[in-house]
Amino acid sequence: MRISKVYTKTGDKGKTRLAGGQQVWKDSLRVEAYGTVDELNSVLGVTRAMWLAGTKEPIRTQIEQELRWMQNKLFDIGGLLATKPGQSFPNMPSVNTADVSRLEGLIDGWQKDLQPLREFILPGGGAIASSIHLARTVCRRAERCCVSLMREEQVNPPIIIYLNRLSDALFVLARWTAYRLGEPELLWERSKSP
Repeated sequence: MRISKVYTKTGDKGKTRLAGGQQVWKDSLRVEAYGTVDELNSVLGVTRAMWLAGTKEPIRTQIEQELRWMQNKLFDIGGLLATKPGQSFPNMPSVNTADVSRLEGLIDGWQKDLQPLREFILPGGGAIASSIHLARTVCRRAERCCVSLMREEQVNPPIIIYLNRLSDALFVLARWTAYRLGEPELLWERSKSP
């Protein structure tokens, strides 16, 4: 793909084009879904930069690589969502069960270092962990957008599964990051009824 001009003026009247050239409204469920995936990708980019700049942890390069892999898969998902169902192109990206299994392996690996939760935790645990919690919540929104789209149009099922598992992975990574960097996790303090 080569982008020679950033502005095209074709969106000035509220429409955009899908990968196959079909015009759709910019507030369509499909555009909302891939736009939210793009937002998630940007939050992960900030998180990845924070990991590299904010810590001297020996494992930081591995975490950066895993976050970069997640970002690449999100671009794959965005490309799939930006394509009208039933269309395909040469070198079409994919998301499959192997990608979901990789996320599950990451979750299991990080989880080994963590104590079981007995209460909900407040999103936080330092700047990097907080950024990962933010990514997790944007991921949940992307998943909800894709489910809404799935109820109206065809969506490749592994996309929904991947986003669901990614939000789980980000939750565990946020906890693991706080643990690894020695930052406290604060438990939810329930308000008592009067």
